[in-house]
Amino acid sequence: MSRSKGLRALPRAVWVQCAATFVNRSGTMVLPFLLLYLTRDLGLAPSTGGAIVALYGATALVTSPFAGRLTDRVGPLRLMTASLLMSGLVLLAFPAARTAAAVAVATVLWAVVSELFRPASLTAIASAVGPENRKTAFAVNRLAINLGMSIGPALGGLLATWSYGALFVVDGLTSLAAAAILAKAGRPERTHDAHAGGEAATAAAPAHRDRRLLYLLLGVVPVAVVFFQHVAAMALFLVRDLGWSEAQYGLLATLNTLLVVGFEVPLNSAMAHWPARRTLPLGAVLTGAGFGLLAFAHAPGLVIASVVVWTFGEIVLFPGLNAAVAELAPEARRGEYMGLYMTAFNLAFAIGPWAGTAVLERWGGPTLWTGAFLAGLVSAILLSRTGARPRAAAGGAP
Repeated sequence: MSRSKGLRALPRAVWVQCAATFVNRSGTMVLPFLLLYLTRDLGLAPSTGGAIVALYGATALVTSPFAGRLTDRVGPLRLMTASLLMSGLVLLAFPAARTAAAVAVATVLWAVVSELFRPASLTAIASAVGPENRKTAFAVNRLAINLGMSIGPALGGLLATWSYGALFVVDGLTSLAAAAILAKAGRPERTHDAHAGGEAATAAAPAHRDRRLLYLLLGVVPVAVVFFQHVAAMALFLVRDLGWSEAQYGLLATLNTLLVVGFEVPLNSAMAHWPARRTLPLGAVLTGAGFGLLAFAHAPGLVIASVVVWTFGEIVLFPGLNAAVAELAPEARRGEYMGLYMTAFNLAFAIGPWAGTAVLERWGGPTLWTGAFLAGLVSAILLSRTGARPRAAAGGAP
């Protein structure tokens, strides 16, 4: 499948959702600066601020499975719109909380309403396209996320030098704008692939009883823990241990974004017919190998090679995982499956930065990055056993 054909095959509902996602992510600036706001603007102790930030992650972890079930009950478009609307209102009101207790309550509420969006978003895309176009659709959605995230935190850094309160205003308004885009989209068309086959919610087994899904979730966690080292241990390793400047590290983040923007959509369009048992292990191995290269990264060229390798792992793995979960899920329980899938990611995000930093501090970089490579191999083995395969419409593997 050529890139142009793959993109032309995507329905209007996918493009509208991606536009809303881009607008929303372009305003993502509160969470990256939340700890600084709590400590510098409100004057909370760093330990208290850190606990409140951790509370956001813990709440998201608990909310994900319920958000998935709610998606199946009320519909993904309705839930996405409600999530964005409520998130916008909570963010606009957030600065009124000035004590630690009030901020903690506001943070929990914000985490709950925000987390409703992600399982609903994945479900909406999976329902709007057939199996043969899902990798492309998920890749385009990730492109919207990455483009937005390249704007939001950078703009947030500029606004924070003027007023932390402005972060909440802009983030809240972009959430409301994204909700308006979805509200005007109307009800998206739903595809009925061979897997859906008229299955009703009452006839399909609960997601937690699907062994293929459980294999996939077990496979997701190790490689996701490795991937999330780029937000914590990798930065500490490069800046403190290898003597890189913050500016040099920032250029690596730019390289990652440029590679994702340039290659994710065409590569996933070209690999649209590859079965999950091939793409998912490949993505896991590349991710683990990329971070594993840091064990030998005594020269800038090897660090750059590391980022290139694990970025291509990210490009292959994450759209493939989204599509694989959609393939495993009966249509009537697709939100429930996506909710458990996001729970695995939230778990990895909760433990990944902490675990990686702890290993780095206790045993050093070579041990951490060798372990990252081995974790990628473990994920590859588990993901090769998910049993998720393209349906007949996908045309089989090349």
